[in-house]
Amino acid sequence: MEVYYEKGFTKRQIARCYNLSPSTVIDYLARIQAAGLTWPLPNDLDENSLEALLFPGNNQPRRNYQELDYTWIHRELSKKSVTLQQLWLEYREEHPQGYQYSRFCELYNQWRKIIDVVLRQPYKAGGKMFVDYAGQTVPVVDPATGEVRPAYIFVSTLGAGNYTYAEATLSLDLFAWISAHCRAFEFFGGVTEAVIPDNTKTAVSHPCYYEPDINPTCQELAAHYGTAIIPARIRKPRDKTKVETGVQVVERWILAPLRNRTFFSLEELVEEIRVGVEKMNNRPFQKLEGCRRTLFETLDKPALKPLPPTRYEFAVWKKAEVNIDYHVDVDHTYYSVSYQLIQKTIDQRITANTVEALYKGRRVAVHPKCFIKGKYITDPNHRPEKHR
Repeated sequence: MEVYYEKGFTKRQIARCYNLSPSTVIDYLARIQAAGLTWPLPNDLDENSLEALLFPGNNQPRRNYQELDYTWIHRELSKKSVTLQQLWLEYREEHPQGYQYSRFCELYNQWRKIIDVVLRQPYKAGGKMFVDYAGQTVPVVDPATGEVRPAYIFVSTLGAGNYTYAEATLSLDLFAWISAHCRAFEFFGGVTEAVIPDNTKTAVSHPCYYEPDINPTCQELAAHYGTAIIPARIRKPRDKTKVETGVQVVERWILAPLRNRTFFSLEELVEEIRVGVEKMNNRPFQKLEGCRRTLFETLDKPALKPLPPTRYEFAVWKKAEVNIDYHVDVDHTYYSVSYQLIQKTIDQRITANTVEALYKGRRVAVHPKCFIKGKYITDPNHRPEKHR
């Protein structure tokens, strides 16, 4: 107003001076005249009052939008087959004057960017269980000999709610790996659709970017529990960010407070970790409502598959060639199979109590396990007729 009324600038000069279009300048001057304003402006006229005089339509009450419950939206999206469009339709049923779908999605995506990266992944409830060993170990001292052995920390984390299980073992062998999985399933009270391990040699016989060979025992474990084992791809850390974050949380909130403790038995360490896991899962989130336990109760637990009636019986699988005396060697004890399989390669399934022989997926022999080395265990039906 000053440059127009006092200094005499033309409308085009004002437009060039303030980098405006001439039509905008004309519109503003018309509004000033319609409001009956003159230069200089009254001293008691502030910016809000001036805006109200120039743009009277803006003073109409705006629509009162219902604030979105972002935490609820995020949790519902973790459930199977739930989409943003479905949630928006439910929102509009309760609030007919609420946000349009595009604005609804825009606000939710803006909110996702400010929450913790751990909870930002679009994992479905009951979909995946991530497993790995922590890099940190805990020393366990034998009170009789003073020998110090490292205890390895197994960590398992559910994808949707980050509910976490941890335990200590004195070995990294296949038996410890499989037993830890069984106890993890029992801790969660159910089974996920898939288990995501690292490309560890314990679980993967032959690492491959696309189709790694799964250890037969791990494959049998998956079949027993009705799940699938899908190892993380090589050099793809984002495939297992959940468990890496879970390992970090376990190391910070469970192992770090135990750093000055001396443990004289594995059982003592296991009990302390059990207490630490309970506290960790009940620890409130910083940027979301609730904790890992509440997310588990509302998301993962209802979606988990039920546990089978019995725990998986650990079995080791080996390949062997049938000798000319129709026996195969199992830890220097010899078990018979049909003489018709001489010099053929069979699969051996060895449990704590039995030894099974399979040929092309069909069981051809089963024997009670014998612990006497050098002994021959022979079924007469496996002999040719002239040997009976």
